[in-house]
Amino acid sequence: MVYASPGTDASTDPDIDKNIRMFEQGHLPTPITSDSSDKSKGKLGQKTLRRLAQNREAAKKSRLRKKAYVQQLENSRLKLTQLEQELQRARQQGIIISTSGEQHLSTSGNEALNFNMEYVRWLEEHNKQINELRTAVHTHAGDDDLQNIVSTIMTHHEEIFRLKSLAAKSDAVHVLSGTWRTPLERCFLWLGGFRPSELLKLLVDQLEPLTEQQLANICNQQQTSQKSEETLSQGMEAIQRSLADTVASQLGRAGSSSSSGNTADHTAEALEKIGAMESFLRQADDLRMQSLQKMQRVLTTRQSARALLLASDYFSRIRALSSLWIAREVRALLSLDWDRPLRATTASKQIRDHAVAGAASRPRSVLFNGNCFSFPATDGELGLVAVEAAAAAATEEKHKTNRPVG
Repeated sequence: MVYASPGTDASTDPDIDKNIRMFEQGHLPTPITSDSSDKSKGKLGQKTLRRLAQNREAAKKSRLRKKAYVQQLENSRLKLTQLEQELQRARQQGIIISTSGEQHLSTSGNEALNFNMEYVRWLEEHNKQINELRTAVHTHAGDDDLQNIVSTIMTHHEEIFRLKSLAAKSDAVHVLSGTWRTPLERCFLWLGGFRPSELLKLLVDQLEPLTEQQLANICNQQQTSQKSEETLSQGMEAIQRSLADTVASQLGRAGSSSSSGNTADHTAEALEKIGAMESFLRQADDLRMQSLQKMQRVLTTRQSARALLLASDYFSRIRALSSLWIAREVRALLSLDWDRPLRATTASKQIRDHAVAGAASRPRSVLFNGNCFSFPATDGELGLVAVEAAAAAATEEKHKTNRPVG
């Protein structure tokens, strides 16, 4: 099939184009008529004019349809390219995307993937805002400037909670599992995020100086958050126990003649209980946002700025530790026999796979076989250049050791 470009002025019938050009230039084809019938000649001329006008209109519509179709193809190509780029970025950030047979292409799966990619963009923007805030604090910017940056960061936190709420409505299990986080971050998750009481405890220990009134307000807020956390945790545990009982109740009845109807009922009941988790996830995020807002009201502008920096550094270090934990296997791979090309190629592939699959942030420096390789501490891949440089250094060192002297 040959596609015309948007600017192509072509019709589907060469004879029509020829007649149109003759009509536009004022040269109409002379109809064959008899000398004795001027009236018939006039009617035939009018019919020719109408036919040419209709053909010209049809050709115009055909060109417009062809132009719209080509434009639609171009838009589809751009959307496909954008989706491929988003997927590549998600993989580089260490986001785990299930490809098992159990995951089907449904609305919930699309929403979960969208949230993973939105979180990557959110984290990149968050890091930019934190860097801007850090610069403002170090340069002793005015309170008005600091307040503007703090307000921007707080609004940005509201945005991620809004995105999580939409994802939880579609797939509460995905949000609860926290697969968009690094492995170590997932160990600290409570209902899809951080515990507000733990964050407040961190600020009390690290944020100084605090007045007695501020300290009392934060401690009261911490106790209130702990009670709310316990209530939500108990509710989630009750749902999990009920769900387990529902699943277990069908184990002894499998295969019986009357089990098919009961199985369908129990399956619907189990799915309903899974959907009920969304309410607890939403309440947990509301509690997190309320804790941040109350903290901001208790602290001064500069204290709020320092508190946001402390919280960001805390989570960044957890991501860095997760990257280092994943990199422990890289050290073992570097001790392989790099003189054998096949093993070296396999090890290099394994290094890249481990680095890409698990890393979501990278530390300022990593030590491999006694060599320190530094790279920026930004969120992203583990640092494939540093890892492969370490492998190259290990190979070169081994060759030097085995090289004959003299």
